[in-house]
Amino acid sequence: MPETILLIEDEEDVADLIRYHLKKSKFRVLYASDGAMGVQTAIEERPDAVVLDIMMPRLNGFEVARKLKADPRTEPIPILFLSAKGEAENRIKGLEIGADDYLTKPFSPRELVLRIQSLLRRIRTSLAPETLSSGPILLERATMKVTINGERLDLTSTEFKLLSLLVTSDGTSQSREHLLQEVWGYNSSVDTRTVDTHVRRLREKLGIHAEMLQTVRGEGYRLCPITPPN
Repeated sequence: MPETILLIEDEEDVADLIRYHLKKSKFRVLYASDGAMGVQTAIEERPDAVVLDIMMPRLNGFEVARKLKADPRTEPIPILFLSAKGEAENRIKGLEIGADDYLTKPFSPRELVLRIQSLLRRIRTSLAPETLSSGPILLERATMKVTINGERLDLTSTEFKLLSLLVTSDGTSQSREHLLQEVWGYNSSVDTRTVDTHVRRLREKLGIHAEMLQTVRGEGYRLCPITPPN
């Protein structure tokens, strides 16, 4: 099931642009054109994250964030502020209220998507169990031990991080840019061949299970919990 993003934004052209890129990245998108409607939608739908403008009618973004963080039903939902107010005092105010990230306008839609993916990844990681699995693959986070059908795989720390990210993505495709950011810490697509090289090596180590690590044309990679026939 795709993760749900609630967009609270009163500028229709900006909202259309954001919705297009979020849907392109396989998110389910909910939309509210003012703060009061946004609060009600968040309570009713419990989205996975909220993208929140500041300057809006009825309730501004700061007021919306305070209401969401004060309600136990919505308090855990991460918030990314998106605003033309780029001054340090506004960023600090947003983070003090409880927001998890702050992006100023004008913005790159791709950067927005990457920040949301990174935010959700951090949430998933903090909630993830110590043992992860996908089909025959079993990962132990504490010891960085990986086995396939009980047989130990010898992976580097980078390969372990890459495989862990793909396992926790539940079959959802991950772009090369997102993998670069999450595994290597790069904030731009400096050289996506780095990802391709490590995927190739990881496939070699997966052996007959290499087909689980699939290439998604024009997007990136995903791990599907399938077991090849004997």
